[in-house]
Amino acid sequence: MATKIRLQRHGRKGYAYYHIVVADSRSPRDGRFIERIGSYNPNTNPATVDLNFERSLYWVQVGAQPTDTMRNILSDEGVLLKKHLLGGVKKGAFDAAAAESKFAAWKADKQKALESFVEKTQSEKAAAAKSRLESEVEKNKAKAAEVAKKKSEKIAAEAGATAEDAPATEQKQPAEPAPAVEETTKTPAAE
Repeated sequence: MATKIRLQRHGRKGYAYYHIVVADSRSPRDGRFIERIGSYNPNTNPATVDLNFERSLYWVQVGAQPTDTMRNILSDEGVLLKKHLLGGVKKGAFDAAAAESKFAAWKADKQKALESFVEKTQSEKAAAAKSRLESEVEKNKAKAAEVAKKKSEKIAAEAGATAEDAPATEQKQPAEPAPAVEETTKTPAAE
């Protein structure tokens, strides 16, 4: 039976995540499998890989063939390097302690590179947020100045209009006889 290490798709449309499985090569993509050895979520940055290292190393050593994507994932996780180092130990090129030290050094470098990538991404996000905030503050100041200018123009226009209306009302009031208005109101009350 030819076994494959491959991805099994799950999740909704446009937001897939995958189970890493060992399956018979004849079974369908999302069908029957022998063993589930991890998960892969490409939606995060960097992609999240949860892999059972020992079981994946076992399956690679017994001959399970990874698909192209799985070969990249196993390489990034160090499974293929560990298989290569164990092959060197088996041939007598170096001992197991040297193989472990090489693998530990590779793992430390990999972890350092991942941490620097995450730190760089977070600093870029913080810088972008800061620049967005600064531009928003500038826009708000410009809007506030524009609103203040419109208010001052409106107040000046209203003050000018009331100053022009005030003499006109003063001219109209002396023209009307005030006592005549009072007499008409007193006349009905007196009767």
